[in-house]
Amino acid sequence: MTANPVNLEEKLALFSELWSPKVVGGYNGNDLLVVKVKGEFVWHLHPDTDDFFLVLKGRLTIRMRDGDVVLGPGELYVVPKGVEHCPYAEEETHLLLIEPAGTPNTGDPATAAIKTKI
Repeated sequence: MTANPVNLEEKLALFSELWSPKVVGGYNGNDLLVVKVKGEFVWHLHPDTDDFFLVLKGRLTIRMRDGDVVLGPGELYVVPKGVEHCPYAEEETHLLLIEPAGTPNTGDPATAAIKTKI
């Protein structure tokens, strides 16, 4: 087995599209994804899984019905399953996401972005 580290900055430099998660690795049935975001995503929830966000660069507000969570670089938050939320970034923000493989980013396979591996 050859160990090849993943450089997240290098992976993020490979694309420019927003709200388009890219798979950079995986473990135990989970996808490790990087994504660039700016502006508002859609209000959504994940009925069967928590939603993990780690800010690498920028600032992210996770809007929820009971109050917002604001994250800066190096901060993470896990939205519990079943909790409606809406990610928002005033400036371009880079995130690491961890989620079970096949989880749609909108909570609905019909409206979810297609994840690609880089």
